[in-house]
Amino acid sequence: MANVLTADAVRDELGALTGWSGDPTGITRTVELVSFPAAVAVVDRVAAAAEELDHHPDIDIRWRTLTFRCVTHSAGGVTRRDIELARRIDGIVGEAA
Repeated sequence: MANVLTADAVRDELGALTGWSGDPTGITRTVELVSFPAAVAVVDRVAAAAEELDHHPDIDIRWRTLTFRCVTHSAGGVTRRDIELARRIDGIVGEAA
C-alpha cells in the first residue's frame, strides 16, 4: 500500500504544482476553460492519463469550470500517485489554455 504524505511533504509538493491546494486528506485544483467543449476535451485527456497511471481523480464539471480532486482512497490520503496525477493534469490544462 502507498504511504500517505505528511503535511509538510504535501505543502512542499503543492509549491511545485499550479493552482493546487489541500492537505494530506486531498488536493484540489479548479480551472476555467474557454468553453464547455474545451472543458470536456480536457476531461477526456485527463481520463486517458488516469487510465495510464491506473489512478483516477474525482472530477466535477460545471459548464466550463472543472474541479479535480486527488486522493488515494485505499491509503486514506494523498500519496505520490496523487502528486504525479496532479502534474499530468497541470500539463494537460496548460496545453489547453
